[in-house]
Amino acid sequence: GVRHDVIDAALAMPGNDDLVLLVARVRALQAFLGSDDGANLLAGYRRAANILAAEEKKDGGEYSLDPDIRFAETDAERALFGALDAAEGALAPTLAAEDFAGAMTALAGLRAPIDAFFETTVVNAESPAVRRNRLCLLNRIRAVANRVAVFSAVEGG
Repeated sequence: GVRHDVIDAALAMPGNDDLVLLVARVRALQAFLGSDDGANLLAGYRRAANILAAEEKKDGGEYSLDPDIRFAETDAERALFGALDAAEGALAPTLAAEDFAGAMTALAGLRAPIDAFFETTVVNAESPAVRRNRLCLLNRIRAVANRVAVFSAVEGG
């Protein structure tokens, strides 16, 4: 009764050789994706990943540097920085404790800040420095989410 793409997202993680942990991650991920927070976070993840992929292809490079909050121009952008910091701080202990449900809860806190960012902020700003920083921020969304599961493996991801 588990979606194949959810299994793929968990299998793509490093250290998936422990069947008990793999099943726990799959169950937590499936439950999370079945919630409003999970579905909306996945949509935000997809949007970030799609914009990032398109811009990396167009520019012929990647945006993997750490974004700098000093270039943040909007309240939503600054809030996303804070939410990503909080999620990373919460993910470390939950993942170390193999608490995948707790990790999903930490990711759920990103839903509203990601939504607000996309509703109020133009990623491709006129300023090249701001644009680059925002693309690096999208990469950070992808990187934080991928600490829990490889969300690009989820169908449509």
